[in-house]
Amino acid sequence: MSKPRKPKGRPISGWLILDKPVDFGSTEAVSKIKWLYKAQKAGHAGTLDPLASGMLPIALGDATKTVPYVMDGRKIYEFTVSWGEERATDDLEGEVTQSSDKRPSEQQIRDILPRYIGTINQVPPQFSAIKISGERAYDLAREGEAVEIPSREVEIFRLTLLACPDADTAHFEVECGKGTYVRALARDFGRELGCYGHVSGLRRTFVAPFAEEAMVPLADLVALEAIEDMDERLAALDALLIDTCEALSTLPHLVINDDQAHRLKMGNPILVRGRDAPIAESEAYATARGKLIAIGEIGQGEFRPKRVFA
Repeated sequence: MSKPRKPKGRPISGWLILDKPVDFGSTEAVSKIKWLYKAQKAGHAGTLDPLASGMLPIALGDATKTVPYVMDGRKIYEFTVSWGEERATDDLEGEVTQSSDKRPSEQQIRDILPRYIGTINQVPPQFSAIKISGERAYDLAREGEAVEIPSREVEIFRLTLLACPDADTAHFEVECGKGTYVRALARDFGRELGCYGHVSGLRRTFVAPFAEEAMVPLADLVALEAIEDMDERLAALDALLIDTCEALSTLPHLVINDDQAHRLKMGNPILVRGRDAPIAESEAYATARGKLIAIGEIGQGEFRPKRVFA
């Protein structure tokens, strides 16, 4: 019988909050970070288009198990809409499909914004990762196939007009929930205002629970390649990581002892006692000595592990 193949790379775990530059794809960014850190595993929490910049949280090692909790978090984007043209991709990459000489006034723009706040129905762009009969919408769109993408509910918590520097453009900030397409907002603004529009600039500044100040520019990471000593270089990179637990900061937290940690790592439940102990939680996380041990559920006086961490 052949031996199990040993994973390549270091068993490093944690979050790197990358400030992704323009013209650099999310998958490309993950590959670059995985290579820099010599990590066994890596993944990201929420794709950013190549033309977009800003926060791209990248999980290394066991932190990849916490990606869904970040994917579900609120996000903040700053974006620019250029009026007068609707494009196939709803951003600068696509060909022009509709055009108009009409331009909206600042007041006209402000007047429509309340209708885009709260729970709204949104049709994702033709060039999006939505699956239609098992195929990605962007693959079908590249083949020239026009597809009917059903609308879906998304949550817009805040939408602000920041500036109208000229008649052709407007700058906005939006705080939104999972699955919101900023490109679709720009498209719908333009259609409602009768002038058409597309996103000409997009930057993500926040992905809950990570703050803007946590972002590390790609150039800073690449600069560390100049350190010849590998151990020194990796130590400098590791110092930029955020603990895996940070991704779970919105969940109830249990602090446990070493014996309880051992039981959880073996897949066994532990008793939850004490006056302040949670009675029932569908999801919570447990730490011992400041290290993440497990994510699980609390019920009937027990914490039952669902995901266990090395």
